[in-house]
Amino acid sequence: MAQNTLSVKDKVVLVTGAFGLIGKEVCRSYLQHQAKVVLAGHNPGQLAAIKAEFEADFNPEHFLVCELDVTNRESIACSMAATLSKFGQLDVLVNNAAIDAKFDKAHKDKIISSRFEDYPIEVVRQSVEVNLIGAVQVAQAACRQMLKQGFGNIINVASSYSLISPNQQLYDFGEEPVTFKPVDYVVSKSFMPNFTRYLATFYAKDNIRCNAIAPHGIFNDHDEKFLENFAKLSPIGRMCDKSEICGPFVFLASDASSYMTGSVLVVDGGWTAW
Repeated sequence: MAQNTLSVKDKVVLVTGAFGLIGKEVCRSYLQHQAKVVLAGHNPGQLAAIKAEFEADFNPEHFLVCELDVTNRESIACSMAATLSKFGQLDVLVNNAAIDAKFDKAHKDKIISSRFEDYPIEVVRQSVEVNLIGAVQVAQAACRQMLKQGFGNIINVASSYSLISPNQQLYDFGEEPVTFKPVDYVVSKSFMPNFTRYLATFYAKDNIRCNAIAPHGIFNDHDEKFLENFAKLSPIGRMCDKSEICGPFVFLASDASSYMTGSVLVVDGGWTAW
């Protein structure tokens, strides 16, 4: 058997949630490794800026920027059609789009400071609609295409909070109001490991693989108190640099991971190890 390699050259990769921190960094990494990339995100006002940003560094023949609302089946179908029109196939889906309460400086004022018993149920519904149902709908569309072409690879983006509960001490900054990692993200992301196993076993004989990556704590201009809390609670003693998340995505998209399906690759600096 020929040795499978880490190369993703000319593989067509569609990344949902591509305009966010993880999505954009992973797209850059795939392009640097000579893949063909579809950057799909839900923010029409950003399309031109993202396109210009990537055109400054990459050949526009190698990527496509498109609007994608994962809660809208028509929007999903349009993104798939655009992918096939430009590149002719879909090798890899990175199921990354999600709503998450972020604690960096840019998003801290948007956090809903509410204990569980009072947390707005409409916010939970919205997160479930995007993080859970959206992920299922995009995977359905990808699987239909992958069945037609006879192969495919899905990488679901889980979270450390797909595996464990948040340690709320991380979000205690000694301030009022007290902040918490909210329940909506935890509830809606907890399904991802078993959804990954479901797809992996359902499609194993159809030459479609499915694995997940569970990241934790990617630095994005967090304030000093958050960094201090994180360092105390993390075995590795620091947050993840965004560049450190890329290797696992390249590996799972490549043929070097050809005997992996149904796995959850944890990239958390040891957070879930204690």
